[in-house]
Amino acid sequence: MPQELLIQVTPEIASNDSLLKDFISKKSHIPFAELQHIVILKRSIDARQKAIKINLKVAVYTKGELFQENKIELPDYPSVVNAQEVIVVGAGPAGLFAALQLVELGLKPIVVERGKDVKGRRRDLKAINRDHIVNEDSNYCFGEGGAGTYSDGKLYTRSKKRGDVTRILELLVAFGATPDILVEAHPHIGTNKLPQIIQDIREKIIACGGKVLFETRVTDILTKNNEIEGIVTQAGETILANKLILATGHSARDVFELLDRKKIFIEAKAFALGVRAEHPQSLIDQIQYNCDFRGELLPPAPYSIVKQVGGRGMYSFCMCPGGVIAPCATSPGEVVTNGWSPSKRDQATANSGIVIELKLEDFKPFEKFGALAGMEFQKSIEQKAWHLAGESQKVPAQRMIDFVQNKVSSEIPKTSYVPGTTSVEMGQVFPGFLSQILREGFSEFGKSMKGYLTNEAILHAPESRTSSPVRIPRDGLTLEHLQIKGLYPCGEGAGYAGGIISAAIDGEKCALMIAKSLNKQ
Repeated sequence: MPQELLIQVTPEIASNDSLLKDFISKKSHIPFAELQHIVILKRSIDARQKAIKINLKVAVYTKGELFQENKIELPDYPSVVNAQEVIVVGAGPAGLFAALQLVELGLKPIVVERGKDVKGRRRDLKAINRDHIVNEDSNYCFGEGGAGTYSDGKLYTRSKKRGDVTRILELLVAFGATPDILVEAHPHIGTNKLPQIIQDIREKIIACGGKVLFETRVTDILTKNNEIEGIVTQAGETILANKLILATGHSARDVFELLDRKKIFIEAKAFALGVRAEHPQSLIDQIQYNCDFRGELLPPAPYSIVKQVGGRGMYSFCMCPGGVIAPCATSPGEVVTNGWSPSKRDQATANSGIVIELKLEDFKPFEKFGALAGMEFQKSIEQKAWHLAGESQKVPAQRMIDFVQNKVSSEIPKTSYVPGTTSVEMGQVFPGFLSQILREGFSEFGKSMKGYLTNEAILHAPESRTSSPVRIPRDGLTLEHLQIKGLYPCGEGAGYAGGIISAAIDGEKCALMIAKSLNKQ
């Protein structure tokens, strides 16, 4: 059996196999010549002290010990051409991993996606960046792979108790992701690499007999005696099945409106809202690594910060080292921001959502909308931002200190947000209480991270799609909707996940529950 060690080394040792082997030899008292293989199991950075260290968990194999490289392969998926059909609405991580799990369990998924495939989406992303044209069905949020495909591919999750995180990571590796995601403390695939992985997942589903239908928006959900019968698409086609996984994501407002109209039980859910802050990556490196120059042995530094301000949590969200800010509106007449990084995280800027926890009582001005009150609150801010920015996909922007001091920025330097910016006093975008919390919070952030509060940082507003403003309630044991038999609300849009990994886990769980109900397990 290999010996497992927890060690802390310098970046120089961590990046050099010979130096690492020598360090482990001395640490473990195993002669250098006896060391056969060293396998890194986990890796993280400790930047709490001036001398930065790399934490490693390693497996040490000595001469004579059997070493076999752990080659990760896909499950032996069966043919499901003639199997019972299950409708999966949405081809984001929840929908795709639900479909893969259905195939593995011998069921035939019919995946229905309103947007285009990964290649087709690129033209629509170009149109929103260059021409300010928003395609309501194909954008950064909608289309094959969902929001994660073209908005980063961060795989970090705190949802360790929700399911098998390692299984999801290994499936991604089997479909082409770098094995490093199994090792890193904060794994990341990158927007440039995710599309091919997503395409390969789709091709596997189809090869096994499943179906994937693009540019197919659901306009009705058919029920009889509170049981699922099927769906109707915008083309008027009816697809029948008595099991439906609804994995439409947190921005599918038309689906929430459909459920509300049909009196299928949903409820308002609190979420978080704020701005997206962009700093020079070199500045974040200096703050986090306590250095003048990061060098090549360390990755671009991330940050994570949480404060209690005015009785609410204010925190960084979806932080993107070496990344860019993207326009993520899903309808004309609104402005929405998000961030992403390529796999190398080699852009000159770092960005993060800086958001504040909302409460259900914040939606009181929209209470006439019932369960959609939070969604309407969210929508009102996005529409206000659009008007303030000149009724285009330009984004309201302000230098950070100027915002804290309630002063319009005289000019905004070019940022990574391609459609452009408009100098706006950010307090006009948000209700007064949110603006005040943000101002106080940035001052507190500056005390914790010396140098963070600076006019080199540009705020873009709003960061509003942190999670779903609606929950679609389901039974905690069967995962079926509380009212409609055969309906399985799933993933971020249903209020049961928050990111690629947790959404994928939830998709698998829903598929497993369907198989269980059909005695397929």
